Amino acid sequence: MTRVYLEIGQKKVFACSLDWPGWCRIDKGEEAALDRLMDYVPRYRVLAERAGLAFDPGEPEVVARVRGGGTTDFGVPYQVPALDLEPLPGPEAERQAALVRAAWELFDETAALSPEELRKGPRGGGRDRSKIVDHVTEAERAYARNVGVRYKPYKSVADRDAMRAELIEVLSRPWEPPATTAWPPRYALRRIAWHVVDHVWEIEDRR
Repeated sequence: MTRVYLEIGQKKVFACSLDWPGWCRIDKGEEAALDRLMDYVPRYRVLAERAGLAFDPGEPEVVARVRGGGTTDFGVPYQVPALDLEPLPGPEAERQAALVRAAWELFDETAALSPEELRKGPRGGGRDRSKIVDHVTEAERAYARNVGVRYKPYKSVADRDAMRAELIEVLSRPWEPPATTAWPPRYALRRIAWHVVDHVWEIEDRR
């Protein structure tokens, strides 16, 4: 079994793994979202193996439901479930951080191997590769502020890499409540990984 929570909006539902950051999928109802999550097991396994982790999740077990809103329906997991306030032991923090590192590596590699002009259509709309890369990069900088890591706009890839290094060092630490930042580490790891992986799959689907 794999622990999953559902974020339920008016029109859409996210199914999100609590223990495998980035493995979150959306659809029009609870069962459809769970089915979509399981459809992506092979694609998420690529990420897990890159992080050096075996990924054989079994069937999803819904352990929590949270009320979403307009952001959920727009296509972004937004609510912080109460389970994210559980303590995060050091080994688990390091395991989840390894998945975020793997997501960054996979995104950079996928972008580098993809054409600038991507196929238009409902999956991702009209943004081409460089626009997606810029979007992911700036979103990461904004997300980092929610765990106390603040950087000015980047002037180079080295600046981005320095931010990533500091961010992952913070998120690799053991954590105990109460939360002192806008995002608790479990949620930050999931949200950051989801955004990167979602755009990896977008690029793959549109190239």
